[in-house]
Amino acid sequence: MSIKFQVLGAPGHDNALFVRVETGQTVHRLLFDCGEQCVSGLPVAEVQAIDHLCFSHLHMDHVAGFDALFRVIFNRPTRPVQVWGPPETSRILHHRFQGFLWNLYADQPGSWYVTDIHADHRASFRFAANEAFALAHPAGVEPFADRLIETATFTLHALHLDHRAPSMAYILREKPRLNVDPLKLAKSGLQPGPWLQMIKETRADEAPTVTIGDRVVERRALREQLLVESPGESIAYLTDFLLDEPAQERLLPILKSCTTLVCESQYREADLALALRNHHVTAAQAARLAVRADVGQLLLFHLSQRYHREEWPALLAEARAIFPNTQFPSHWDLGDGR
Repeated sequence: MSIKFQVLGAPGHDNALFVRVETGQTVHRLLFDCGEQCVSGLPVAEVQAIDHLCFSHLHMDHVAGFDALFRVIFNRPTRPVQVWGPPETSRILHHRFQGFLWNLYADQPGSWYVTDIHADHRASFRFAANEAFALAHPAGVEPFADRLIETATFTLHALHLDHRAPSMAYILREKPRLNVDPLKLAKSGLQPGPWLQMIKETRADEAPTVTIGDRVVERRALREQLLVESPGESIAYLTDFLLDEPAQERLLPILKSCTTLVCESQYREADLALALRNHHVTAAQAARLAVRADVGQLLLFHLSQRYHREEWPALLAEARAIFPNTQFPSHWDLGDGR
């Protein structure tokens, strides 16, 4: 199982994050924000297969590319499109759905579930293509703490941040992995084979024993003897927010030891006061957060055009002086900040 990701959009322009969670049997696709021309960087087949669209907030630069995505999957017949975002997401997207002439819709398949994430609950609404998306059908209200999605292989958490309006942070974590310890396997004297995969499975209908050659062995005993648990990969998406001390204290527990932190870097440290006033983040602030959260790597994106392109490597250097494993997306080709 692995997490693969791609920052979409060009430096100094709208950005988004596309994530694939690959389990070996299935692929889950998540898109975080949908800025102008962002989905144009993806194959159409990948856009058509997106499972979850997660908005941080609905400012223009985070939703301007929605029409291009909607055009591709508005009537997807295979399964509903799931959308998540802060309060008002359903109302704003309803206007986007209605921003077209619908006169050939009665036989259209496809439905959308849009969920507004409030501080203590989440409220979902269903929109149908065969109704020309005219109605917002209430689709349930559930309590909310921090977990949005839980599957057999990963969880998606969300946290409200302050951008003079709610802006959602998202943290996707693979569940811990069970792997066979090769040294323990060698000591056991058992020969490798398909049974190794069988002992990792935990289905409710699993047999209590496993046959290995001419031996019958208890599955639970083999697990305890041979398997070791290791943490899965994880990725966090943070953009457009006030990073003061209260925000850090709320973020640190949920970011702890995250594999990759993807964080906005709108300002250089000399403009910290301006960043705080506008509820944005400096590259150095993002780096200090990465240190405190003990993340694996920091990826800076959502760069401001207030600086010339020649200044962006200096912005990266400010972050690297605090947290050395900081990069821009490699395909941006902006230099390494050294």
